[in-house]
Amino acid sequence: MMSKILMFIGLSALLCNTSCKPEKEEKEEEIKFLVTSPLKKDTTVVRDYVCQVRAIQHIEVRALERGYLQEIYVDEGQFVKKGQLMFKIMPMIYQAEQQKAQAEAKFAEIEYLNTKRLTDSNVVSPNELAMAKAKFDRANAELSLAQTHLQFTDIKAPFDGIMDHFQVRVGSLIAEGDLLTTLSDNSEMWVYFNVPEAEYLDYKSNVKEENLLKVSLLMANNQLFKYPGVVKAIEADFNNETGNIAFRATFPNPDGLLRHGETGNIQMTVPLKNAIIIPQKATFEILEKKYVYVVGKDNVVHSREINIASEMPDIYVLKDGLNENERILLEGIRKVKDNDKIVYDYEDAKKVISNLKVYVE
Repeated sequence: MMSKILMFIGLSALLCNTSCKPEKEEKEEEIKFLVTSPLKKDTTVVRDYVCQVRAIQHIEVRALERGYLQEIYVDEGQFVKKGQLMFKIMPMIYQAEQQKAQAEAKFAEIEYLNTKRLTDSNVVSPNELAMAKAKFDRANAELSLAQTHLQFTDIKAPFDGIMDHFQVRVGSLIAEGDLLTTLSDNSEMWVYFNVPEAEYLDYKSNVKEENLLKVSLLMANNQLFKYPGVVKAIEADFNNETGNIAFRATFPNPDGLLRHGETGNIQMTVPLKNAIIIPQKATFEILEKKYVYVVGKDNVVHSREINIASEMPDIYVLKDGLNENERILLEGIRKVKDNDKIVYDYEDAKKVISNLKVYVE
């Protein structure tokens, strides 16, 4: 009886071993990983920079004379033309000064003409004529000054632009130099953004004066401004605290959409020579550092830290860490660990990159 039981157990074990082995081998065959290589090529990346939007002309409109504000001829937010009357300061005092100066100038003119006639008749000396002429010239100068003061009571727009908030109201007592409002010429906009030193050097190496760099403006609502801008100016000095230098791009603004003081992001397309490109999904992160699994010749994977130079959707451009001849694990990153030996299929880097959402040119 015992021998029959042992024979049955042995037969069962043999059958189990025979049936489980193919299943195990089949499972091992199913775990196959996808591997690719970094792609080395010339490409471009789009870099974002926080920016400030400024009107090409933005000035404070201030009073040049003291007095009561008599009239306001414009409204806040109104577009005004160059030379258009905006404010009037009560002119009565300055009108009286002008009339007084006119009378004194007339008196000095009469005195000068009488002295000239007497000099021509040799009744008075040429010296007295010179003194009369000097008085006449001084009176004319006083009249011109009085007329200027009177003109300053009419405050006119120095250029076409948009009025801002009023700082005064009709009837306000205004002192010389008081702020009335601000005026912005928004026909073109100056957009300022800060660029790191290394990127500034790349820019100067690739862009010539006759081939100015075009940039785009991403507005606060995440919409691209439909007119491109051009980088036309770079400040003289770097900021020693940040290591940045300010660029200025000029944007046309025919629709008046942009206003002084807006914010946004400048998007600048930067060319890269012999860039090393990998898919983002081939990387993993540990303590804010990026890693990939490099597949060795013995099919064993080893993690390696990489440094990112630029980032685009689905793609990293590397600063260092890999070369184009190495192989990296593309899929199944969470299923392996260091020194695991794997079975894999290889997919060409160009095909991998072209299948991503963003095609790198």
